[in-house]
Amino acid sequence: MGLDGTQGKWAAQADRAAVALPQQRSSHPFDLSAWVNEPRPEAAAGIYRYGYRQVDPDRAEDAKVPAGPLLLRAALNLLVAWFAYVYGVELVLYVARLLGLLGELDETVGLIVQLAVNVAVVAGAVKLFGRMGRWPEVWRRYVGPLLARTVTHEQPDPAEAAQPAGPADPWHRLRHGGAPLAAQYLDAEAVGDVDYIRIHRAWETVLGDPELLPAFTEQITTRGAAACAHPSQARDLPGRSRRHDLLTRQLRLGTTQNVIKNPATHRSSGLALDPGVLGTSLLAVGPAGTGKTARLARPVAEALCLQALAGTACAVVVGADDADLGPDEWYDVVIAPGDPDSAYGFDLFGGASAVDEAAARLADALLPDELSARAENARTALQQIVGPFHAAYRRYPGVRELRALLSGDPDSFVALGTALGEADLLPAHQPDLQHRVRQHGRADDPGALLADRLALLDRPAFADFFAGPGPGRPAFAMRALDHPLRVRIKLPERSHPEVARMLSRLVVGQFAQAVAAREERALFAGLVVDDASAAVDAHTVRGLQRMRTVNAGAVLLLRTLVDLPEALRAPLFGAVGCRMAFPGIAPWDGKLFSEAWGTHLVPETSVTHTPDTSGGLLRRSGRLARKALSGTPVQTESVTTRDVERHRWSPSDLAHALPTGHAVVSLTTVAGEQVPPLLVDLRD
Repeated sequence: MGLDGTQGKWAAQADRAAVALPQQRSSHPFDLSAWVNEPRPEAAAGIYRYGYRQVDPDRAEDAKVPAGPLLLRAALNLLVAWFAYVYGVELVLYVARLLGLLGELDETVGLIVQLAVNVAVVAGAVKLFGRMGRWPEVWRRYVGPLLARTVTHEQPDPAEAAQPAGPADPWHRLRHGGAPLAAQYLDAEAVGDVDYIRIHRAWETVLGDPELLPAFTEQITTRGAAACAHPSQARDLPGRSRRHDLLTRQLRLGTTQNVIKNPATHRSSGLALDPGVLGTSLLAVGPAGTGKTARLARPVAEALCLQALAGTACAVVVGADDADLGPDEWYDVVIAPGDPDSAYGFDLFGGASAVDEAAARLADALLPDELSARAENARTALQQIVGPFHAAYRRYPGVRELRALLSGDPDSFVALGTALGEADLLPAHQPDLQHRVRQHGRADDPGALLADRLALLDRPAFADFFAGPGPGRPAFAMRALDHPLRVRIKLPERSHPEVARMLSRLVVGQFAQAVAAREERALFAGLVVDDASAAVDAHTVRGLQRMRTVNAGAVLLLRTLVDLPEALRAPLFGAVGCRMAFPGIAPWDGKLFSEAWGTHLVPETSVTHTPDTSGGLLRRSGRLARKALSGTPVQTESVTTRDVERHRWSPSDLAHALPTGHAVVSLTTVAGEQVPPLLVDLRD
């Protein structure tokens, strides 16, 4: 909203500079130049690029051998190779003369023959003793780098080079792109990583519309590092961690362990999540107490909020009112139904601009899982009420109005018919109203069921929380995700658990609606649901599949897959691109993960021991004597090696072998790049 590239909004922000909120800045100054110039080499998906050093697999294997034994073995083999060369040439020539192969040769031919023999013996000695002495490894680790530094004066591997000789200019693009005055002002400012990304995003807007250059320069000269700020005027999050790199939009989640199950390309590197990965959505499963909220939901929420302040994302975070998903200061809108101190309400129809679509999502949210078979009739019944009401009053009905119409209140129907008649809309909507009147009182009337469910929301504790007639709390509508908003929805799970389940379904359904219909898709829209057991239905699964094409994604946390209807478990696994298993999951949950991650070929060695019965009388007598002395029979050993297909992670491994504080994570990017399951230490 503060970075949409309009001169008027930038000017308005400059006017508010004098009353901007005080910022909580770190006591340690942020070194912008060092942060910008830190190496970020291209890497495979899921690797944290900030400060990453690419490791050659051959070098990784080389590093396992200590330098002392390696050099000693190489020197011994070199000594033996020298003697083999010296005496080998003489031996070859002697045997050749002895066999009469040389005969009488003139001086030129003799020199050629002797040179050929020397070359052949040297090649054989180098091949034999070089392999035993691991000379190629010595060359890679010591001789090659030494020659590069002393002869060519070049570093052998740019990834291992130290920091650049001089720090690059963080404001090079502004200084040489037409805004030198702005760059000069910023040189004297204390600029954080959020400020840097936000200002450069505004600069990209200026490059697209050069007429905004004067307004951009005025913002910089007036407000300095606070220019083009987020509408909240916040420039950072209080108590934030340093596990974020906003330049690559990556969140460092943990460290990939150096174990054989992990691919060599990812071992001992940081595991990172970014919009390119979260765009395929992530499903995490693990029992309570395994760190799903603290080590996944909260860091992802923090990353999305930081990116929102930088103008590159919007965030919707859903969880219980006591869930640790960050302080309220992290968010622009905090919705806490049932809390009288909550400043914002929620629009029950705010996910879509189409009336029928909004009514259908509300009907899906109102019905419990056990009544999902009646969902289609419930959608039709609600659409037959909401459509005429919206046409007559140009607004959506409140909870009490909707409940009265669904329950068949005569006065409400008369008032609605009168309003439609005054607007000359009665003929178009009269069939819907007549059908609702005929359905009223029948045993299978879905309107009565919906009215009973709405009664849970029509409570004094939720007065003015849901948009309706008259003044009340400002209601947040999910359609506002065109702007870099930070929204926290606190569900009343303890005081009103069924209401919390209904709102969870409604929020997720509206989010899927809103991100598909929004116009500003440059912003990544992220949804975090701390407990998604009530939020997943068939519509959610279909919405997850569409999110990756509209620059949006969801992070769904579950205690167990048993909380979901069996018909939804496999489709949910297929809809998400990223999967995460925490320690202690049930074997039946681990089975789905194991099947989703598939199998791979692993070498298997089998050793077979059989009694030795070979040889004659003398050998058999010796074996009998050895058996009498040692007490064990003499056996032959047969070794067989073959490739067999094994699960990458078996259900038993996932259920019983994961260490505390770890998780197994597989990733898929929006572009289709896949990362096999990785064992990750989330504490590091």
